[in-house]
Amino acid sequence: MKSKKNLTRFTYESAAFEGWRLCISRAGTTFTKYFPDKKLGGGKKSLAAAEKTLAELKALIEGSKRVDGKLSPVTIKKGEKLLAEAF
Repeated sequence: MKSKKNLTRFTYESAAFEGWRLCISRAGTTFTKYFPDKKLGGGKKSLAAAEKTLAELKALIEGSKRVDGKLSPVTIKKGEKLLAEAF
């Protein structure tokens, strides 16, 4: 499987983690979440969960208002909550 925009595949033989990492930066704020293959039942399922969460997060960010060019604290909290409830 190949990495995609805002989604990076981690498959290291010597590391304990295998899965996908969602990382998106907008207006001075970075959101990151790991989607492990072990917890989600394989590479395809972890990718599907990561893509779904990425779409929801992008929709939240694009629909939010900016305060002095940055995301509002409410939007940041909503984004962090969305990532915490991802799986």
